Amino acid sequence: MIRMYLGWLVVCGALLAGLASLATPAYAQQARPLAGDWHGTLATPANPPQLIVHIAEQSAGPLAAALDVPSQKVTGLAFSSAEMRQDSLILLSDFLGVRYAARLSADGKQLTGRWKQNGEQWPLVLQRGLPAPPTPPVRPQDPVSPLPYREQQVRFKNPDGGHELAGTLTLPAGKGPFPAVVLISGSGPQDRDESLAGHHPFRVLADYLTRRGFAVLRYDDRGVGQSGGTFATATTADFLADAQSALAFLRTQTGVQPKRVGLIGHSEGGTIALLAGAAPNPPAFIVSLAGMGVSGRELLLRQQADVLRASGLDTASAGRMRRTQQALLTVIQTTPDNPPAIARMVPLLKQASPGVPESTLTTMAAQMTSPWYRYFLGLNPAPALAKVKAPVLALNGTKDVQVAPGPNLEAIRSGLQAAGNRDVTIQQLDGLNHLFQTATTGLPSEYGQISETFSPSALQIIGNWLATHARR
Repeated sequence: MIRMYLGWLVVCGALLAGLASLATPAYAQQARPLAGDWHGTLATPANPPQLIVHIAEQSAGPLAAALDVPSQKVTGLAFSSAEMRQDSLILLSDFLGVRYAARLSADGKQLTGRWKQNGEQWPLVLQRGLPAPPTPPVRPQDPVSPLPYREQQVRFKNPDGGHELAGTLTLPAGKGPFPAVVLISGSGPQDRDESLAGHHPFRVLADYLTRRGFAVLRYDDRGVGQSGGTFATATTADFLADAQSALAFLRTQTGVQPKRVGLIGHSEGGTIALLAGAAPNPPAFIVSLAGMGVSGRELLLRQQADVLRASGLDTASAGRMRRTQQALLTVIQTTPDNPPAIARMVPLLKQASPGVPESTLTTMAAQMTSPWYRYFLGLNPAPALAKVKAPVLALNGTKDVQVAPGPNLEAIRSGLQAAGNRDVTIQQLDGLNHLFQTATTGLPSEYGQISETFSPSALQIIGNWLATHARR
């Protein structure tokens, strides 16, 4: 996946995660005991999140409250203040810009009120107690043993980086040799299955392709799982070097046709597959799944706009956030040293997010000046695309809000045409999101709610195209 650095985005239940307690709770004058757990669903227009509020009372002391948002992996986020006024509870969060005012029912089992956040408000009814434990997600496409192919755990080196990568190689039944592909994951620390929200897209893709007669290598990112190396300081160029090492390794394996080894990349991995096509010893064929064709800056701005629109944010608010994002990206691109860049970014973030602690804004700015972010922001695939001669299949879903299908597929098409590459297939797949699931909104918060891991029609398109090109 392309990392989503939307900074101050807190809209329609997309609450910021992983934050520590913010302030000392206020003293309360309570009318009825509220201690315990409360749960409810915030009635936002898109993907309503479940909220859990924990309240602690003392006979003579502060009323404390903390928030969990399971779908956003938020746990123990302290409210700035919590107060009981007669039969009403009032919760405030300076960080989130939240005020929740609710009335306690006569039986003390329900709080009914409104959640106000950054100029928006939605109904929220909290019931006493914790919600029922979630049922394990249904993932019907996950492969189930016994498998009709061989599976090997392998390790290979990136000689430039000096580290070893670990992965799984699946080989069809029979003698071979077989055409083969390397799977390249998207951004962020990804394991070999590209695991996300209970899904294992690369496990499903590898299973499908191996059953169709392809050897498939998938591997843990550097610094993830069983792979060595350091993830935190790596850039797209480093992940490209890892993918090239995987390609070289796969060509040497018994049972693999060395001249028929290709790359399949998803999201940032799709871009990496295309970049590899312009490098020495390119792949025999390339499949780019939601890969980037425009510059990193253009992609990030469009990503923000598409997510905000799909979340239901009004045009004026989205426009303000876009202007702030543009200013932040300009600071990053014109200020090469991090300390002065962060010093310029924090006031911009503070203006867009009044009430948020400066330490939190500094952390946001530091994330946006990481080696990966700086490199990605300045990345323009066009020069590399103009050198790619290998056959290319580029796919994207019409509901992808992370990598907009229209501008990116068109940029890939234009770049490959500049190379004189005539074996190019570009296709938008109707109704599919960034993970190639059949989706409703396309928002990331929806990924885990969908049982489908990878659209069967998308799998078939990939398999059919590969079958045609692997025979050449």
